[in-house]
Amino acid sequence: MKLFVFALILSLMSALPVVAAPFASSARTAIPEDVQQIISVDYRALKNSETALALKERVLPQTLKDFENNLKSMGVDVDRDLDQLTFVSFRTKSGLRSVGIAQGGFSAKQLVGKLRVRKIKPVKHRLSLIYPSGTGMQMSFLDENTMLFGEASALKAALDARDGEVPSMASNAQITDSMQSVESGPVWSVLDQTGTQNMMRSALGDASKLADYDVIKKRLLGSQYIMDFARGVNFDLDVVTSDSMTAATLSSLVKAGMLYRKMGATPVEKTALDSMSVNSQSAKLQLHFKSDDQKFRSLLSSELFAAVSR
Repeated sequence: MKLFVFALILSLMSALPVVAAPFASSARTAIPEDVQQIISVDYRALKNSETALALKERVLPQTLKDFENNLKSMGVDVDRDLDQLTFVSFRTKSGLRSVGIAQGGFSAKQLVGKLRVRKIKPVKHRLSLIYPSGTGMQMSFLDENTMLFGEASALKAALDARDGEVPSMASNAQITDSMQSVESGPVWSVLDQTGTQNMMRSALGDASKLADYDVIKKRLLGSQYIMDFARGVNFDLDVVTSDSMTAATLSSLVKAGMLYRKMGATPVEKTALDSMSVNSQSAKLQLHFKSDDQKFRSLLSSELFAAVSR
């Protein structure tokens, strides 16, 4: 059962810093209503944490690596110019789509100038100009310091939300309410009901096959997590359920899985499991992981981490 690093891997679909950048209003408006997940990472303090850098190197998913490379191809110095990178996945009639939103010290005018020098011409989508990047992605500017990028259909769907052609995230109370409790953090994410159900099934492993999970799965409403590296590594996940009994049952199921795992655990695994606490409060399952930098870096080098982070 991969319960332990499930929490980490999820939070680490990014990995970084200490002071959160404000989420620009122009970025909010370009997120369509039917959100599956938002992951936001503050890049400004990345260089201040060796642990965060090590973690980023080990588990940053390919999607975010592609986004970083895409920014570089457009002339953005990721280390110098990028303040915040947000990854959004959302549902459309044709399936799940995703876009990236980059905020920082780069200048839209300067980047457009570089594209013109390279004779890269945009196409118009209503009032927006969309530029090809040469990496299979396209990009458009939401304002002078905010860039939207992704494949063509996803980009247009986000611009449609921004232009009021389709409902935006502002119409999704579950997501906007979840964001309020975490968006001040350096690394944060929110998931909708389906995303949360899939996350917990993956986290519980074989334990999810128990009848209890099938009963409570439909009562999982959403989740959010936050992570920081200010004093060691701290990760907090809240899973919102329909009622306190469901939260308590889910808490018991997670604890049982941890005990089962401990019986055959290696010393490194036991240290990781001992660093986790699980409880329920009202209608929420709450999972907390805390470790100092030295122990966490040892964990990154372990066979356990290699196995669950593939």
